[in-house]
Amino acid sequence: MVISCRRVLLSHHHLLLLFLALSAIDANLEGDALYALRRSLNDPENVLQSWDPTLVDPCTWFHVTCDPAHNRVTRLDLGNAKLSGKLVPELGKLESLQYLELYMNNLTGPIPAELGQLKSLVSLDLYHNDLTGSIPSSFSNLSNLKFLDVSNNDLCGTIPTSGAFSKFTQESFVNNSRLEGPELMGFVRYDVGGCK
Repeated sequence: MVISCRRVLLSHHHLLLLFLALSAIDANLEGDALYALRRSLNDPENVLQSWDPTLVDPCTWFHVTCDPAHNRVTRLDLGNAKLSGKLVPELGKLESLQYLELYMNNLTGPIPAELGQLKSLVSLDLYHNDLTGSIPSSFSNLSNLKFLDVSNNDLCGTIPTSGAFSKFTQESFVNNSRLEGPELMGFVRYDVGGCK
């Protein structure tokens, strides 16, 4: 009886260690993704100063919010932070991200298609930047997305209407002079990367 109790205790102990190790790996992957963003941005106000890649847990970084139960990044608040540079595809690795707030900065370049992998995303605010290219068709798969604002950029192509896009009004897209739409279901093919 004592031997079997020890085995149960040992196996619970091993499971706990395994869980903690996996949590640390997830945190490291998320930290790596966020640090990739930091490296791609110019930060004149030092709002990303606390984003230290040597820390195991990005949940201690300023402007990052995590789910306390699972220690996963759920929110990134960098609106009006005077950041410039490009968004990075690594952001698509933040699987639990619900809020991505990067409005009123000077971000340039395309919106990474990998953001379409953020299945938990509820709000995406990218308005008042200088983003270019088309709206990734992968965004149609974001079934939890309730708020989208990509207005006041330099996006081009057509506005998709399938999937999550059926919920959004024209206000989400205004002041993108090269953006056309909405896409006419069955009549106009979605423009995938055809605009420059």
